[in-house]
Amino acid sequence: MDTVYIETSIVSYATARPSRDLQTAALQQQARDWWATERSRFELFTSQVTLNEAAAGDPTAAADRLKLLDGLPLVDVGSDSQTLAARLIAAHTMPQKAAADALHVAAAALAGVKYFLTLNCKHIANAHELPRIYQLLRDEGLDTLLICTPSEFLGGDDDDNRESNP
Repeated sequence: MDTVYIETSIVSYATARPSRDLQTAALQQQARDWWATERSRFELFTSQVTLNEAAAGDPTAAADRLKLLDGLPLVDVGSDSQTLAARLIAAHTMPQKAAADALHVAAAALAGVKYFLTLNCKHIANAHELPRIYQLLRDEGLDTLLICTPSEFLGGDDDDNRESNP
């Protein structure tokens, strides 16, 4: 079974009150749909970084986020993860203010997780930075991680029929 690292934005969008902003509402629905239809197909992991971020803020919202994460195995965020995260920042793939985001990526990569699920397209799933992130991970011998968003999994089971049935 393939593995997926659940980053904080996934549980944040999945549990948030419905937004009136259409773009935010669409991301919320993607997170909810992925959780409802895809999560059972994977072995899920997260980290203490995710748990700490999910626990912050409004107590009721935090409880909802933590409920989704309850029971997920944690990947290590030790010194190797800290070192790799520092390399990601030093290589300017993410700004210093995104140190926690770099730590998420580093921990998931070092754990050998296949997919890194996020809706953070500013610092993580950013098409401008992904090639450099992947190159740095490749240079470190960590080239198995694929950073993706829920929508990339939600194509449906009838994709082969779409050519003939537009």
